[in-house]
Amino acid sequence: MNIDFHYGVVYAMVRLGGMPSADALTVAHACQYVDDSTTPGLLDFAGGEMFERFPTAHSLFDYHNAFNQGNRLTWVPFHFLPAGVGDSLEERAICRPNSDVAKTVVRRAIEHRNADNALHRLGVTLHTYVDTWAHQGFSGIKSDFNSVSHLVAEDCTHLQWYERIKRATEHLVDAAKSDVLSRAFPLGHGAALHYPDQPWADWTYTNGKGDVVKRTNLPDFVSAADIACRAVQGFVAGSTEFEKQPGLTSAQRVALEQLLSTNRSDDEQERLKGVRAAIEAGQLPGLKEMLPVYVPKGTGSWKHLATGIEAEDDGKVAPVWSQVFEESDYRKFHDATKQHRFFVTQEVLPKIGLRLA
Repeated sequence: MNIDFHYGVVYAMVRLGGMPSADALTVAHACQYVDDSTTPGLLDFAGGEMFERFPTAHSLFDYHNAFNQGNRLTWVPFHFLPAGVGDSLEERAICRPNSDVAKTVVRRAIEHRNADNALHRLGVTLHTYVDTWAHQGFSGIKSDFNSVSHLVAEDCTHLQWYERIKRATEHLVDAAKSDVLSRAFPLGHGAALHYPDQPWADWTYTNGKGDVVKRTNLPDFVSAADIACRAVQGFVAGSTEFEKQPGLTSAQRVALEQLLSTNRSDDEQERLKGVRAAIEAGQLPGLKEMLPVYVPKGTGSWKHLATGIEAEDDGKVAPVWSQVFEESDYRKFHDATKQHRFFVTQEVLPKIGLRLA
């Protein structure tokens, strides 16, 4: 999923789930920041203080995706949460929608609802949780299940003949790209290109095991949004039995499905504009308000507000540590990712026979 869902739709689900707007903004920002937090290593302060960070995302074309098995620490806990179903490690590492593992991770976030970074951890958790729908069938380890061939996307609208020819040609190019990426980047869904992240996509591919996989994204994305709303309702109520919460109303589900099916652009930022416009116009029943602009890096970002660093990296001048940093969203987010990663890789997965990190 991209920023249109992780930030825009998640913000809407958090608000509809019963949180005030300020809290919803924190949760949605943390949810999207998982895809944007790419700076590794210790943050060194001018006075000798240090703060540990690690990236929660890598670029698709980062060479580490191909050659560094240490990237399991990024892809497995945050983007391709294993379901633990199957006989071999390769099968058990596959991400599956709404798995028992995923629900266990959500329950832990609810249990920590009184922590000072509870909202940040909920956002990180929701990112991982909704990705189990979009990233199903793929894994964060090297695997033939991540290999994609015969990639075809179905047209869901009645196009003129020339537009159909144009689309068909694009699919041929996509198939060629997919074959190259399958061999070059064997982690995650890189070989499936943008299709797993497009809410309206209806597509088919053959994986490296020879299995023909049919995917229809729209109902999966609506289900992911509904269960995210339930998770928030459980968080607000202090109940780990979040699946029993009411979730979206029928009218809200219909409106969301309409939005996701018609808000089509290959540019995720354009799709975010569509989600923002829908929220501001009150197209989702029960919600009509402004969606604040998301700032991932640079001036106005969480990192800048916490440290004064405006550069996308750590800059040339070490920041001065202060209590402002300790109380910042930046510190709370990074502590949330450390807690989340430890819980997934060192507690949950080993208990079901998966030692991946």
